[in-house]
This record gives sequence, C-alpha cells and structure tokens, in this order.
Amino acid sequence: MDRHWAAQPAQAATSVPPLTMSDELLRQLVLDHLRDIPDFPKPGVLFKDFTPLLADGDAMRAVADHVAQRYAGRVDAVVGIEARGFILGAATAYAMGVGFVPVRKVGKLPGETYEATYTLEYGTATLEIHVDAFMDGQRVLVMDDVLATGGTAAATCELVERAGGQVVAVDVVLELEFLHGRDALAGREVFSLIID
Repeated sequence: MDRHWAAQPAQAATSVPPLTMSDELLRQLVLDHLRDIPDFPKPGVLFKDFTPLLADGDAMRAVADHVAQRYAGRVDAVVGIEARGFILGAATAYAMGVGFVPVRKVGKLPGETYEATYTLEYGTATLEIHVDAFMDGQRVLVMDDVLATGGTAAATCELVERAGGQVVAVDVVLELEFLHGRDALAGREVFSLIID
C-alpha cells in the first residue's frame, strides 16, 4: 500500500508553555462553560454542550495547553473524533506541534478507509479512518469531548490500530461515569478532566 500521504512522526516539542492555572481551576473553568441540553439528540438524552467552551478562546486554549503538556514527547499524532473531538484534537495537535488525523462518520472521508460500527447510548453508528493515516507504530493520542458508553472511543482505538497506529491514551474533557465507558477501554490509559 502506498503510504506517502501518511502523517509523518513529528519531532517532540522541546518545550510546551506551562499551564497558567491549576488542574482544579481548569476543571472549574470547563464546568462554567458547559450547558445541559435536555432531549438532544433524542428524547431522554441529556446532551453536554461544549460550544460555550469552544467560543471562549482563553478557555479553549487552556484545555488544549493542559492536554499538550500532559502528553508532551509521548505522541506523534492526535486523533479527533467527529465532531467536537476535531476541534479539541486539532487545537491540541497544534499546541504540541504534531499532526492531526480525523475519525469521521461513514461516507465523509474521500480515500480508502477502514470502518468500525459500534453501539452508543442512544443507537448505533459507524466511523471511518483513512487506511494510510499513520506510519506503522506511530504513537497516537485519541481525543473527544465526552466519554459516555465508551463505544465511540473503543471503535476509534480499533481503527487507529488497524491503520498502523499505537494508541498511547484516550483523553476526554468530561466522563459520564454512570455509563461505565471505561469498561469498553479496559487496559488503555484514559484521562478525564471532569468525571460526572
């Protein structure tokens, strides 16, 4: 397979700007920028809306810098899960000086892809990744906004590994602990800034 388009391993950043706030202050900042939307995307689901966080440049940068510092020198690429994972993942990849790879809903990527279907808290879905997204053994951080049942993150980890990457960790801003998403990621490093 032709892998000339694969993301190339980056040189680890020599320095990442230090955090300007403690973990606890960052947690509070994020909580202050979340809002609950009942019955979205379907009745009975309480959706955690991150758009106020994304709209505040200082808050979004604080989150990206926090993640970048935690994984500095440990990853060659960041994967973001559609859709908010794209935003958080791209910002973090930029802060780290590494590449970004999107994992998208089925039918949205133009090239040859691997796909994985999974169950989530309100149905099923299918994700895709380009088959040439990584060089073999490339170290990958998987990012999303919320860890719920863990199906999305587990499917993404499967796709990363099928495409030749090595999952270093799964990093989310908010974990909905009552849905037991970590169970789907057993044996993987998982970090959640906020556990609800």
